[in-house]
Amino acid sequence: MDTENLTETMKLERIEVNLFRGTTADNSPGRIFGGQVIGQSLLAAYETVEGRICHSLHCYFIRPGDPTVPIVFEVDRSRDGGSFTTRRVIAIQHGQQIFNLAASFMEPQEGFEHQAQMPSVKTWDELPDEAEMQKAAMAQMKDMPEEAKRWMSRPRPIEMRSADARSYFQGGEAKDPTSEVWFRAREPIGDDQHMHQVICAYASDMNLLSTAMRPHKVHWQTPGFQSASLDHAMWFHKPINFNDWHLYAQDSPSASGGRGFIRGSIFAADGTLVASVAQEGLMRMRKAK
Repeated sequence: MDTENLTETMKLERIEVNLFRGTTADNSPGRIFGGQVIGQSLLAAYETVEGRICHSLHCYFIRPGDPTVPIVFEVDRSRDGGSFTTRRVIAIQHGQQIFNLAASFMEPQEGFEHQAQMPSVKTWDELPDEAEMQKAAMAQMKDMPEEAKRWMSRPRPIEMRSADARSYFQGGEAKDPTSEVWFRAREPIGDDQHMHQVICAYASDMNLLSTAMRPHKVHWQTPGFQSASLDHAMWFHKPINFNDWHLYAQDSPSASGGRGFIRGSIFAADGTLVASVAQEGLMRMRKAK
């Protein structure tokens, strides 16, 4: 299986001072992965910021992205202040917004410090590659939907390992809405801290809704089940080297009203909390007609 190089996939073309164009990898099935639009929007914002690092971003998914056409990213230079720089980014396809993002940037500073402790779990070298597990599960499936087959066969730019991984097709027994997954970029990113944040933001959209689904015995192919990311927030606490392994610890404190809410903490292997994430997603069963 070839590996997608996210540094290349996420690249943008500048078409005006505050306008950028991005594309999707040819192997993307069905619709654009939400993490891609998060990452490319953050990269578009970075193209208009000098000397400052993103510390937070907040975004909404508005429409499904079409992987067959480019995305236009329009950046609004909201404010360049003495301490903070603020940007808004609108992602557009077919003349309509599909996504928007607000991000704030500041220069690195010293100050008070404390952090949550990293959970005690098995290390990545004790666990199997989830992509290999999915391939094995796919080989055992009969009458697999073609879209699901394309999704599971695509190159995996993010390597993920978990002690309790679930297949794309597994519902199984009800479990607590928590998960711990080790992940990293498969291909070298380089020295640019901006790009490490961009690719970590891309990966931060992974596994979240499946954590909220765990108590309910459903999976992505459960007949009648609907799911989609609705909004996403991320805070960067420390510099990131996303070529190294990180632990993504998640919990879902609530599901209600057709939505699931999930929190995530991203730790470097040495226990440093480098980023925090929160997301709400659509999670409901279609009503029978």
